Amino acid sequence: MGQSASQAAAFYKDVARSGTLWTCRDEQGVPAPLKSDGRRAMPFWSTRSRVEKIIKTVPAYSIFTPLELTWSEFVSDWAPGLKKDKILAGINWSGTNATGYDLETDDVIANVSYQRSSST
Repeated sequence: MGQSASQAAAFYKDVARSGTLWTCRDEQGVPAPLKSDGRRAMPFWSTRSRVEKIIKTVPAYSIFTPLELTWSEFVSDWAPGLKKDKILAGINWSGTNATGYDLETDDVIANVSYQRSSST
């Protein structure tokens, strides 16, 4: 399993277990960098420590602060807007360039929902 795949697997398990996820923001809002394919991706992490590590180690993210969301907030409030605006969800980005899988929100919801149902 590659680095991005293992980060994605950890995301689904962590969020399914805790019922929370994290992003980051500044005065202008949440980042949604432009990807090489012309689409934007908004980052989400499964734990506070993961987002804090990116803020601490990736210069482009040093201006941001962590923002906690409940899973229900993500599903009901954030996902519809991301989908409407055609913005992907970047999950558990890591490394010096804050990279990882960028997925359609429906795929993120399906994968976390699957983890939630299989862990009960």
